[in-house]
Amino acid sequence: METHEYPNGNITVIWQPQKCIHSAVCVKLLPKVYNPKERPWIKAENASPEELKTQIDQCPSGALSYKFNTEK
Repeated sequence: METHEYPNGNITVIWQPQKCIHSAVCVKLLPKVYNPKERPWIKAENASPEELKTQIDQCPSGALSYKFNTEK
């Protein structure tokens, strides 16, 4: 399954377009991050990791997820 990753400090936003149902919850909650008219349409740097996590947890389709970036 295709995925796109958008890093922001210690968190990376992961988008799986095949799962997206276009509910626009992401756009409504964080319009400064999610703009479907722009490319890339996700600008993870425009919100804090905490804001991103809170919003992603509300994605109804599971198309958006996140992972924490850890030093190796």
